[in-house]
Parts: sequence; structure tokens; C-alpha cells
Amino acid sequence: QVQLVESGGGLVQAGASLRLSCAASGRTFSSYGMGWFRQAPGKEREFVASIRRSGGRTYYADSVKGRFTISRDNAKNTVYLQMNSLKSEDTAVYYCAASIGDASGRSRDYNYWGQGTQVTVSS
Repeated sequence: QVQLVESGGGLVQAGASLRLSCAASGRTFSSYGMGWFRQAPGKEREFVASIRRSGGRTYYADSVKGRFTISRDNAKNTVYLQMNSLKSEDTAVYYCAASIGDASGRSRDYNYWGQGTQVTVSS
């Protein structure tokens, strides 16, 4: 069992940066692939980024590639999402998720989810 708690969301202007954090409980954090997803009002949840257990490989949605960076610190049981050059279309609730099957871009592959953190970008 893994519990995930996101933090770092907020209201920012377009062009600003935010860093989201996701703290995981348990001693087996390094055995999970981790991902970030987001859901805007009236839209389906979509993949943002993911990172393999070791942190050696990362994957991004085309819409955030070059602006967002996912990273993890297995010693701190934490995964991060650095978001730069934010746009109004990045406004959404951002969710952290853990996968037993390593990194994936599909929400159905994730076994545990956080409660989400709101990111609002004003234009």
C-alpha cells in the first residue's frame, strides 16, 4: 500500500514556474514507476509525465515537453514536477500516481493515486 500526497499547486501568471511535490509513504517507493496526470474542468484526465523506478528514463506528453521536468528522490520518497513557462491551458488539478508495473502513460496502469493539487494559470 502506498499513500501519495501532492503539494505545491497554486495560482500563478502565465510564464511563471511552479514545482509540484508528491510525498509517498512506505519503504518501497523505489519499486514504483511514478507519474503525473492532470484533469481540467470538463475534460478527461490526461498524462503529463512519468519516470521509471530508478529515475533513469522519463516520458512526457507532447504538450509539456521542453517545459516540464519530472524527477524523483528515492531517498526522500518524493517525486517532483518542475513546471516552467506555464500557460493558461496548463490549468488543471494535478495528480501523482504510482505504478507497480513501472512508468507508463496510461492511467489504468497506475495502482495508487494522490488527492490532487490545483494549478491555476492566469493569462
